[in-house]
Amino acid sequence: MHTSPVRSGASHEDDADLLIVGYGPVGQVLANLMAQRGWRVTVVERHPRPYTMPRAVAFDGEAARILAAAGVGDHLTRVGEASGDYLWQNGKGEDLLYIGAAEEHGRNGWPESTSMYQPGLESALAARGARIPGLSVLRGFEAVELAEVDDGVELVVQGAGGERRTIAARWIVGCDGANSFVRDRIGTGANDLGFAYDWLICDVVLHDGREFTPNNLQICDPARPRTQVSAGPGHRRWEFMRLPGESKQELNTVETAWRMLSLFGITRDDGIMERHAVYTFQASCALKWRSRRQLIAGDAAHLMPPFAGQGMSSGFRDAANIVWKLDLVLRGVADESLLDTYTTERWAHVQHAIGMSVNLGKVICQTDPAAAGDRDTIMIATRERNLARPQQSPFQPLTKGLLGRDPDGKRLPGAGDQVPQPRVARGAASGLFDEIVGRGFALVSLDDPRDVLDVGRLEFLESIGAHLVHLLPSGTPAGQARGGAVVDTEGTCAAYLDGIGARGVLVRPDFYVFGGAVDAEGSLGLVDALRDALPETSLTGSAAGPRSRWTV
Repeated sequence: MHTSPVRSGASHEDDADLLIVGYGPVGQVLANLMAQRGWRVTVVERHPRPYTMPRAVAFDGEAARILAAAGVGDHLTRVGEASGDYLWQNGKGEDLLYIGAAEEHGRNGWPESTSMYQPGLESALAARGARIPGLSVLRGFEAVELAEVDDGVELVVQGAGGERRTIAARWIVGCDGANSFVRDRIGTGANDLGFAYDWLICDVVLHDGREFTPNNLQICDPARPRTQVSAGPGHRRWEFMRLPGESKQELNTVETAWRMLSLFGITRDDGIMERHAVYTFQASCALKWRSRRQLIAGDAAHLMPPFAGQGMSSGFRDAANIVWKLDLVLRGVADESLLDTYTTERWAHVQHAIGMSVNLGKVICQTDPAAAGDRDTIMIATRERNLARPQQSPFQPLTKGLLGRDPDGKRLPGAGDQVPQPRVARGAASGLFDEIVGRGFALVSLDDPRDVLDVGRLEFLESIGAHLVHLLPSGTPAGQARGGAVVDTEGTCAAYLDGIGARGVLVRPDFYVFGGAVDAEGSLGLVDALRDALPETSLTGSAAGPRSRWTV
């Protein structure tokens, strides 16, 4: 267990290294990842009981990799299923766009898209969190006052009966949604793209186990844009856009919900409606994500339409980015200015997800018949002539922040890439890289790093918990993989290295490449570049607390 935060002298009933406001899926992932590293984490959640209805219905392969790191990888096939294919049609039933089934073992070793039942995912995350020492959750308490002190923050929370508690923490992260208390205290404006539409959401459990072909369907009908998608095993979602002149109140009734479902041939006899609700899809991004020891993540930091399935996944990326940086800061390995790169990296990166979601929404939400007709003509002609450009991918490189650069300031090979997760083998064990090697920093090379690095560089890598991985070529007997060596069983990692012209890469704990080395000796400069890039602190690791390995 790490040392306690220094207190300001006030009387506290609780203290923590990290305080999280909001225990939705982003808050849960952040809490698990930090507590697994040995830090004391306290979560404040205003709802006394978990919300039992789904909101998000999908996450991508990178998000799945992060969820596995948060300790629920074994549960993902129970609460989710590969999303399958996705068809867009117009109101006449003509095909506009077809997106084939995503790979079930994509770049990150997981399906490129998973449709999931959110209450099941949250239950798995909460159960995992309950087993991690040092993680406590205060349900039924609302954040009401927040003050910065020299050594961190003090949060006053209030229960339903009016009782108050004060929590001291070194850092606080608001994962408290679109109406974020923490974001308001940071005091930031937002970049609002002015894209907002109301949609009726209907979640239904069907009595039969019917299959849907396609599994996901988008009807771009100006008379009523509508959607039908998987919401995880045994669950389906239908969505209907509010039309001009139609009120939210008249749309959000059970009678209207069943009437809308009849457009897809679904009746009351077919299933049970879990929920109907009208949501406003928005596109905005907070301009400031950090103020001293206060940060925001997930919907507190950014909102986007659901059409690309990137809202929750982007929140998981936020959490993964915060965790390893905050861990280094708390351990005294880096100065707290390292957290400035969180905003730098994530703000720039999430613009792609927001933009992609809005662009899809502009196609879908068209209610002008003439404009919709023009859209259909172009999309049908493009499809028939095979002129369509490849679909935008949610997987994007980092372009700013803590990335390796040479002495001239040029980015190192691969810097900012999201590194693929290969399948590897070591002795009798085989599986995904993260499970066999472990998580955290990793120096992965076709040469044995221990043969190249000197004592000083090895000690630095040990101080940040880095794994030294000697990558052996596909076909090598797994029994020859000893120590830090692994066999690249499918050649995935070797192919990636060849593609960027490198023999090795230094990978960050959030699965992005810090930089690559073109030859064995290049690993020396690679390690130096990381050491130089971490802002120095006057603390030492021992002063901040003992090293706690990131395990699952």
